Amino acid sequence: MEKAVIAPYEQERRPSRVNSRQHPLLRAALAFGLLVISGYTGLYTAYTTFNTSTSLAKVPINAEQIIQKCVNLNAIPAPTADFHAREESDRYVPGTKATLIKNATIWTGNVDGLEIILSGDLLLDKGIIQAVGKVPKDALSAYGRDHLEVLDANGSWVSPGIVDLHSHLGDYSSPKLRGSDDTNSRKGLVQPWLRSLDSLNTHDDAYQLSIAGGVTTVVVLPGSANAIGGQAFVIKLRPTEERSPSSMLLEPPFTFNGSGIEEVLPPRWRQLKQACGENPSRVYSGTRMDTIWAYRQGYEEARKLKVKQDAYCEKAVTGQWDSLGDFPEDLQWEALVDVLRGKVKIQNHCYEAVDLDGIVRLTNEFKFPIAAFHHAHETYLVPDLLKKAYGHTPAVALFATSARYKRESYRGSEFAPRILADNGIQVVMKSDHPVLNSRFLMYEAQQAHYFGLADNLALASVTSTPAKIMGQEHRIGYIRKGYDADVVLWDSHPLAIGATPKQVFIDGVAQLKTPFVMPKSDALQRAPETPDFEEETKAALKYDGLPPLEPKESVSDVVIFQNFDSLFLDMGDGVEQIFAAEDYVGEPQIAIVQNGKLTCIGTSEVCSKNFNVNSRTINLHGGSLAPGLLSYGSPLGLVHITGEESTQDGEVFDSLTGKIPSILGGDSAVIRAVDGLQFTTRDALLAYRSGVTTGITAPCSSGLLAGLSTAFNTGAAHKLIKGAVMQNEVALHVSLSLSFPVSVSTQIATLRTLLSGGAKGELGVQIAKVLRGQIPLVIGVHSADIMASLIQLKTEVEKEYGSVIRMTFTGASEAHILAKQIGAAGVGVIISPARSFPYFWDMRRILPGPPLTQHSAVSTLLANNVTVGVGVNFDESWAVRNTRLDVSWGVQAALEAGGEVSKAEAIALASSNLEKLLGLKTGTVSSNLVATTGGTILDFESKVVAVASAKRGAVDLF
Repeated sequence: MEKAVIAPYEQERRPSRVNSRQHPLLRAALAFGLLVISGYTGLYTAYTTFNTSTSLAKVPINAEQIIQKCVNLNAIPAPTADFHAREESDRYVPGTKATLIKNATIWTGNVDGLEIILSGDLLLDKGIIQAVGKVPKDALSAYGRDHLEVLDANGSWVSPGIVDLHSHLGDYSSPKLRGSDDTNSRKGLVQPWLRSLDSLNTHDDAYQLSIAGGVTTVVVLPGSANAIGGQAFVIKLRPTEERSPSSMLLEPPFTFNGSGIEEVLPPRWRQLKQACGENPSRVYSGTRMDTIWAYRQGYEEARKLKVKQDAYCEKAVTGQWDSLGDFPEDLQWEALVDVLRGKVKIQNHCYEAVDLDGIVRLTNEFKFPIAAFHHAHETYLVPDLLKKAYGHTPAVALFATSARYKRESYRGSEFAPRILADNGIQVVMKSDHPVLNSRFLMYEAQQAHYFGLADNLALASVTSTPAKIMGQEHRIGYIRKGYDADVVLWDSHPLAIGATPKQVFIDGVAQLKTPFVMPKSDALQRAPETPDFEEETKAALKYDGLPPLEPKESVSDVVIFQNFDSLFLDMGDGVEQIFAAEDYVGEPQIAIVQNGKLTCIGTSEVCSKNFNVNSRTINLHGGSLAPGLLSYGSPLGLVHITGEESTQDGEVFDSLTGKIPSILGGDSAVIRAVDGLQFTTRDALLAYRSGVTTGITAPCSSGLLAGLSTAFNTGAAHKLIKGAVMQNEVALHVSLSLSFPVSVSTQIATLRTLLSGGAKGELGVQIAKVLRGQIPLVIGVHSADIMASLIQLKTEVEKEYGSVIRMTFTGASEAHILAKQIGAAGVGVIISPARSFPYFWDMRRILPGPPLTQHSAVSTLLANNVTVGVGVNFDESWAVRNTRLDVSWGVQAALEAGGEVSKAEAIALASSNLEKLLGLKTGTVSSNLVATTGGTILDFESKVVAVASAKRGAVDLF
């Protein structure tokens, strides 16, 4: 008969005569018990002496592990004690040569970003920064010529790699395909057990694009459909030899080899995504009350489990092994237990004061801190509320100008970063990629700086501050000896418009194989001197986030503009610069505007006959006068709040996917955007204050035929004011896409039928105008293949009717592929978004421009004699205000590509060129004149102070 095998734990429960002082497990229990008395959080005040015979019999074989687990329960995450003594990174790629960056202007991030080392050097080796400033010669001689790459920065700026605290890169992949959106689960409000790592797609087209913008590290968050959407993970964007999601992780908080949670020691920070307000309420058809209750239920489950664990450990460390059993664990709730133990950085999507208040109360009820509130459009209105959060004041992660896209963001302010910083609250600028393309995350920091955030805090907002908030400030976010070799070499000051990386290093590995970057002007090598927005900042607070945006005053009498450095005018065939102070010697020039119309340019003597006693003089302090900009590509003027149906005109019927009501005219109906115009939307007024004086808007449609666009004055109070509607009908708009529910061939066939006499009624009338060249046919299209078919169709129809069709492609992400053919066909192009991104399959073949490609889409099209315009960078009205900056970015890209684009030609991209491409009557652009202080309308240092409107007969002053 075989001898019975006794399990180790059961065996140890049998009576034993071993001396307690010699038993190794008991000695371990005693040792750890003493450790607990000194370090385990306040549960114990004394140590119970074991009874030699009875206690020893109850000590399990894994007592040491149990005690160790208990000791570590409340250990706060931190790097190892010798972390900064490391000579090699855990992410070092063997075989990578050392790199010396010579003669750089280094922004270290130290001393709150105020420390700058001029003409310093930077030595990168073994994945870490080995030296900053003056690198000893003997340190370099050790490498030899074959093991050291030397890069002369020639004074260029170097910064830490950009850190994005809020990204869905890899979890919401581009281009968007079935299954590419893995950000949200629809299986419950509270799901802390989910992990973004489990959805991380390593084939997202956006990785290299983001790296090209200097982004090196991101927090990949679950979405915001849930109150608790799951655990987030920090990744480096560098592609690895293993090519797996796990190999991209930066300091994972636990190992992944088992079915449970095996914590890394010392503990590392975990990340958790929470959301409140409209998102979870909408997805789960609940209310804010439901969401907060779901939070409380979840955290109560975690609290109960924590109590059981603490009680278990109290018994274990005091030797009460009898009937102790297994350590209480629950894989679903362990993440929330770690929240309660202070081991988790919570990234909390939360907009409005009502929701912020709810979360602050929740933190105090269950005693846990929040790392940062994200989006957080109303935080600047309630800074004192944030300071009441448990543990510490949360940071705030913001967009710069993206707001008003739903009710929760309606009170968002461009001055929020400055206001929060003034209240001692840490500010982070984030992308929410792909909501905003994280390649241009630095652009968010630039805008924050423009509206008042100090330059050191603006740079820190995308480097050192997010590193702190995610708990990785011991290795990223700064340029310090021993830190990860994640650095960016810029072609200009990082806060200058159009700043582009010349090289990006991640873990010491250069990420740009053949970067294309041209030298930038000296003016771009310093931080911009931003305008004074003191009055506007105070108004944002005074009016609870909704300050008046209408002009302060409208003047119909004479206005004299003086002390300007440049003057640009639409001369009927494009924009020209007719005055430049740098090229002028003589008496200062002035510009006289009367009844909104420019009447004289010259010296005071030349223009004296235009003066009168009521003349108003405006000093532009080295500013500029230029034509008002046009906007196309968003529903501006048809929508107040994109996410609120009751505030917008709505979508038109689509004849290809549904029947159009007969009372409307059936398939012959034509919708006019002018009929649905809404004036004084906040986005339109902000656009007006930013120099975008005319909006061209087509009816909103997700189908083939949209209807007729209209042109309106963005600053007008209502439709019946003189000059409010600048042109009732502008162009006929259609769209073709691979994403439509009917085939592309069906879409082309339908358009062919319409252009070949198949259109009846009012639609037939408008098609006839297109065929006669009286109005343009504006086609929303991104795919080069569809564009090729449209060019062929244009040729067919023109041959049949013997006339020339004025055709314009908008969107046009892949237009550069057919640049030569588009130019030869006489087709115009409006690039929208201005900085292309592969959101969908038919947008994937973009020409990203420097540093990834020598040429950009704009420069390539211009080189092929294509008339080019720049549309809204995102298909949302909030982005219209940034038109002048989008154009300026385009200029820098063209210059980097070796193209010669003057400021006048750049202004034309969003003014006279759009006027031509969209069918506006000649003179629409020249009817508006924008006055700026501090620089031209393209400069980050300028501010719009007045708009002169000839059609309205007035000068609006801000």
